[in-house]
Amino acid sequence: MSKEATSREAICTLGAKLAARGLCPGTSGNISARVDDGWLMTPTNSSLGELDPARLSRLDATGKHIAGDPPTKEALLHRSVYDVRPKDGAIVHLHSTHAVAISCLDPSCHHNAETTLPPITPYFVMRVGKLPLVPYFKPGDPKLADAIREYAKGHRAVLLANHGPVVAGTSLSAASASIEELEETARLHLLLHGLKTRTLSDIQVREIEEAFPS
Repeated sequence: MSKEATSREAICTLGAKLAARGLCPGTSGNISARVDDGWLMTPTNSSLGELDPARLSRLDATGKHIAGDPPTKEALLHRSVYDVRPKDGAIVHLHSTHAVAISCLDPSCHHNAETTLPPITPYFVMRVGKLPLVPYFKPGDPKLADAIREYAKGHRAVLLANHGPVVAGTSLSAASASIEELEETARLHLLLHGLKTRTLSDIQVREIEEAFPS
């Protein structure tokens, strides 16, 4: 099986897994992966739980749609992240409930100006790091692609205001693990809301970052 054929199967397998876990309701969310001379992306208005490997969108190195169904309306968003993260090979964008809830909170409710979520667990630090909030733009707006480019330079994961998370990874499995950790941390943060919470200290965060560099 060719590298591209393997990637097509992997995207569909991941989509089915995320759908089974309730992380991409309806036709929300999209997945992409680098392949030789371009990208594979999930088609627009497609359910991640019902993807067909043969119908995935194929884009060439310039971003032109060359095969398969029309790509997700967020194609520019994906390409912007790839532009500034050349070592990453996959991106997952979801409308997962708890992460979207965090994206809808007033900014005063966020952990601080650098990250919407606090370092509750070491795994959040390892797999996500800081999670900045990207200002709101309507889905598919070229201005959103421009905005996310600036945030993605220094972060593997970002949260789109009133929209949802976008996570890049060296592989589909890495991006999936990170976005699932993000969703679980968002859920924990909301469960702990109003309670006195012990988060990791700056020293503990640095220890994790040094032991598990991204």
